Amino acid sequence: MSILKIKNLNFSYNNNKKVLNDINIEFEKGKIYGIFGKSGAGKSTLLSLLAGLEKTKDGDILYNDMDVDNISREKYRSTVVGIIFQSYNLLYKYTPLENVILSMNIAGIKNINKKEKALELLNKVHINEEKANSKVLHLSGGEMQRVAIARALSTSAEIILADEPTGNLDKANEDEIITILKNLAHKEDKCVIVVSHSENVKNMVDKVFYLENGKILDN
Repeated sequence: MSILKIKNLNFSYNNNKKVLNDINIEFEKGKIYGIFGKSGAGKSTLLSLLAGLEKTKDGDILYNDMDVDNISREKYRSTVVGIIFQSYNLLYKYTPLENVILSMNIAGIKNINKKEKALELLNKVHINEEKANSKVLHLSGGEMQRVAIARALSTSAEIILADEPTGNLDKANEDEIITILKNLAHKEDKCVIVVSHSENVKNMVDKVFYLENGKILDN
């Protein structure tokens, strides 16, 4: 059963040329998906709509058959989806531990030991306790991206959305990040959706979608 569906989705900014044109895709838990295409094809716009950062205007996005536009945007973005950005979007003056705990606070998570949970998540992405308590600014790019993944997992989101998560990384760190994302899908039953240009990423996902001029191409 699909956890997320896109039905007859069209989108444009300020009534200009369509960015997305009649998109129909279904996503399941336990799989990792890749969305590929040239710059300007509409990939980031599609991810923004799936993340609830933009509202649909023509067509539907359904989470467990519920229209996302009818769900509290705050609740959807803080508990249903976890977002991983290419630029990490971490608070650099804080520690990885503080970044993950803050995410839990924003989501309104209660009745757990947040420090313990945050350390567990950071350990899962290979950030040890010493680094968890260091300033984010002292970490490498690959380590920052792993902290961003831990933060995305901190609310137990079922859907993980990643926008060029390996775009700033070397091959070794890229492989590690992809492996972590694959494990989230295959071992933890998450639905993982990755926007990327990377051929390496393309070769490691379960299903590939190609966007060209706002349309999904047959593959």
